[in-house]
Amino acid sequence: MREYSWNSFKDLIFTNSAVVDQDPHVDDGDENTERGNWASKKEYILSMIGYAVGLGNIWRFPYLAYNNGGGAFLIPYFVMLVFAGIPLFFLESAFGQFCSQGPINIWRAVPILQGVGVAMVVVTLIVSVYYNVIIAYSLYYMFASFQSPLPWSSCLSQADSNCSNTPIVYHNVSDSLVTNWTQGNSTHPLSDMITVPMQSPSEQYWDRVALQRSSGLDETGPIVWHLALCLLLSSMIVAAALIRGIKSSGKVVYFTATFPYVVILILLIRGVTLEGARDGIEFYIGSQSNLTKLTEAQVWKDAATQTFYSLSIGWGGVMTLASYNNFHNNVFKDSFVVTLTNAGTSVLAGFAIFSILGHMAHIYKMPVGEVVKEGFGLAFIAYPDALSKLPISPLWSILFFFMLLTVGLDSQFAGIEVITTCLLDAFPKTFKSKRALLTITTSCILYLLGLPCITRAGIYWVTLIDQFAGSWVLLFLVLLEIIGVCYIYGGNRFIKDIEMMIGKKSFTFWLWWRACWFFISPCIIVVILIWSLMTFTPPSYGGVQFPVWGLVLGWCIAVFILLWVPVIAVYTLMRAEGSLWKRLKSLCSPAEQWHPYLDIHRGERYSQEHCRLRMRHKTKPEVNVNVISSSWL
Repeated sequence: MREYSWNSFKDLIFTNSAVVDQDPHVDDGDENTERGNWASKKEYILSMIGYAVGLGNIWRFPYLAYNNGGGAFLIPYFVMLVFAGIPLFFLESAFGQFCSQGPINIWRAVPILQGVGVAMVVVTLIVSVYYNVIIAYSLYYMFASFQSPLPWSSCLSQADSNCSNTPIVYHNVSDSLVTNWTQGNSTHPLSDMITVPMQSPSEQYWDRVALQRSSGLDETGPIVWHLALCLLLSSMIVAAALIRGIKSSGKVVYFTATFPYVVILILLIRGVTLEGARDGIEFYIGSQSNLTKLTEAQVWKDAATQTFYSLSIGWGGVMTLASYNNFHNNVFKDSFVVTLTNAGTSVLAGFAIFSILGHMAHIYKMPVGEVVKEGFGLAFIAYPDALSKLPISPLWSILFFFMLLTVGLDSQFAGIEVITTCLLDAFPKTFKSKRALLTITTSCILYLLGLPCITRAGIYWVTLIDQFAGSWVLLFLVLLEIIGVCYIYGGNRFIKDIEMMIGKKSFTFWLWWRACWFFISPCIIVVILIWSLMTFTPPSYGGVQFPVWGLVLGWCIAVFILLWVPVIAVYTLMRAEGSLWKRLKSLCSPAEQWHPYLDIHRGERYSQEHCRLRMRHKTKPEVNVNVISSSWL
């Protein structure tokens, strides 16, 4: 009887096609039973906010605002948000939601530009490597904060003449007051010709303990093992959160996407009660705002650049996350919610940052401008130094670095999801039931690729990748995206696709979006792209210039990303048949596989009979886009 029961159970499980084909990452209530959907609208919104709100909102926007006229900077920032940020975010979200595909298969709409999708995935892969390293930095500092006093509150050795617990304040030979610290040389009080390198305790800790920084990219040195362990922990956290794709990450973001706001509010409330906080806020966007800065073109360029990068446009993540929406989700309203929340977060974070920096400047009796930094200098040198001066400093430090951790994790979740989604869309039969294994494998590969970034020369590698993979290259991809969607696929056709999802809208409703998509946004991108290339300066870190071979490698990274666009275009042209004109025309027209994912949503425009008639009247031979996707992954 026992033998019969086991055989019956075995036959029931292994011969039932419904059980065999069931994807463990798809719930019964999902509209799309093959790819799955977000469990709720809140999970999508929180995931998108978590993706858009990145480290740049915290460590770059406040500095840009201060450096570009304070409160006056908000004017060009929100102008660029309205004319470029929101329209492009809406475009990418609608594009992904319509066909429920990742950034590679989505270019079935314009097969000749499928290389744009591949390039986006390559950018995401490369950037995810160093983003994982930044998360490791945050983990290390969070663990180091469980000490009292904080290890960077004083110099490592009082006998070290290169470090001072307080800034040097003196009169030089010309009898002008000098306050100098970090980032440079301090002038000896007896002579303008004698210089002595000087570091703050927090800068010394960052260089000598956390990074164990070498003298340059040429001196790689061994792996810094405490960072290697933190990088491993970071990879494990990301893999665990994405083990079931959006089904598990959607639950995690309830905490990771909301906790940063709790910490920002706590730091803000604490900051504004400190002596000197008013001076910091005045420098940020207070009465010292400089409206004359609006006449400088650099201010507008910085505003536009920050808008593009902070919304993560051109990375493929916006399309990927939107592809898991229900077909009739109101993507228009969601775009406003996410973009305005992102902008508000940047402004709010600035108040929390500058209130405490103002207190730090008050303690050291220095101008606020001399303690303000951006990027790594703000997150791991200036702000930790300021926190070390507060009562119960370990608590504030733990909260701050835990906030950086959660902000970084949300962006990393989306980056990994871009990679896995593209692989799942290209090889559904192979990876459908192995999503957990795919996620773990991807995390392991990113960990191994990140090891060079945690050597003693690691910070130079991180800077190099950031400068060449995550900057002007994205502008080029976004420009091709606009050309592909609005000019080749057709802006009016795209608007009809959107109306299939959110309902019919009036001509006047679309007038603004047409103006932005067809003219305003691409013009802004072209100007910024040309300007960025004309004003490009070789990257450096801490005053250390990169060797020639390092700069050549950086340009090779940029070329490697962009090369996918012409290579795949040529490849698809070679695979097609007919004259060159017929091939080009066919590849600039939607493929037969371009349509809403589910039959129920295709309507008359994308019905099977309509698609067959459309393909029959086209002058091109059929090109198998699925084969192209699989071949180039």
